[in-house]
Amino acid sequence: MTMKNKAYYHLPGLFEFYEFYRIFLPLFREHREYFYDWCEIGSIYGAPADCIWGGGRVGDGDCDPGEVLSLMREYGISARLTFSNSLLRKEHLSDRKCNDLCALFAESKGVDHGVIVHSDLLLDYLKVNHSGLYYVSSTTKVLTEFQEFLEEVKREDFRYVVPDFRLNKAFDKLDTLSGKQKEKVEFLCNECCWFGCRDRKRCYEAVSRKNLGEKGPEHQCTAPEADQGYRFSKAMTNPGFIGIDDIQNVYLTMGFSNFKIEGRGLGSALLLEFLLYYMTRPRYQLHVREEIYLDNMLDLF
Repeated sequence: MTMKNKAYYHLPGLFEFYEFYRIFLPLFREHREYFYDWCEIGSIYGAPADCIWGGGRVGDGDCDPGEVLSLMREYGISARLTFSNSLLRKEHLSDRKCNDLCALFAESKGVDHGVIVHSDLLLDYLKVNHSGLYYVSSTTKVLTEFQEFLEEVKREDFRYVVPDFRLNKAFDKLDTLSGKQKEKVEFLCNECCWFGCRDRKRCYEAVSRKNLGEKGPEHQCTAPEADQGYRFSKAMTNPGFIGIDDIQNVYLTMGFSNFKIEGRGLGSALLLEFLLYYMTRPRYQLHVREEIYLDNMLDLF
């Protein structure tokens, strides 16, 4: 097996799982032998509670942004603010909390920090007012048509573009991308959403309304077995699922190296399972579990 690149994982819960990462990141640094040598942490993404620019999920992190930034700086990890609200209007751009967060991360020295965006209105505003950040095109755009996705990849505004998970296995088309274009693609690996879902945009719009504090219809998911919620075992059966064998033997050899793990709203116990599966050598998984479980400061459930 010949791998052209390392895999860079973009992990969930910058604010939501701050306490978890405060324990995990020292373990990742001090016991690097526990983890696959072909992977690294590319970024950690998320948003605090009550951010009207937020999208994708309703943020619930309540930790101090300065402490979050300090942790990312200590470990040299890029932070991404998940500001992918799809329903923003001009009057929302002056929001003090979201602007203060962008200013804090934009002005930080060292590693670059970014914003995951859906709205071009917000993107244009950020380019003028917070130019120290880089930008990621959000999967909430639901780019299921390859040509639409390709046009997004061609946009110079974005350092990374996250396609809809239903393009994950379109290998014939994906392999037509240039090397530089492949470097911009960030695949969503562990989506549990029904592969045949046609309501994904409406689902994200409902979340966007909630973040704006506006009334609107609740989105009722009609997917098969939706009442079960997220299950990693179910996600693994999804036709769009990307497992570690796929990453090593297909995507890396094709020249792709960026992989997003979802899970901001799923709890730190599931986050741990993702990190064990995607990053941890099997013979050391118990070691990692014990280090995390035995920390009395962390509530996993």
